[in-house]
Amino acid sequence: MAKKRQGDPWMPAPAFGRSLEGMSVNLLVSDVAAAAAFAQTVLGAEPVYTDPDFAVMRRGATQWMLHADHTYENHPLAGFVKGIDGRGAGVEIRLHRSDPDGAEARARAAGHTVLASAVDKPHGLREAYILDPDGYCWVVDRPLSDN
Repeated sequence: MAKKRQGDPWMPAPAFGRSLEGMSVNLLVSDVAAAAAFAQTVLGAEPVYTDPDFAVMRRGATQWMLHADHTYENHPLAGFVKGIDGRGAGVEIRLHRSDPDGAEARARAAGHTVLASAVDKPHGLREAYILDPDGYCWVVDRPLSDN
């Protein structure tokens, strides 16, 4: 399937690629708009850029990318996600120093799956486990000392 975006992105892909540092996360998603809406509504992220094929989301200093499945059709990962409902099995995507109770409430209000409600853990964090529309597990946490 061809890309759905019409026109030019906010910056050329090679320029964006050269701007990346440290570690980044790319999530393959079935619907960029739905994944971006989850990130905004539940996680409190802001879109840096979105189109039907690709988005860059940011929350504080944390940034991640959403790629529509069809943009990866010639990519080695394409076969791993084709037809899979729950993606990223065994991976937790954590947003530290966040509000797990608020994220849980927003997720429930928007009809998303809460795997585990916000609870204080023995390792010193309060955490909530929430699935996004593609089944990625987001763990929103904060230190217990931030009460």
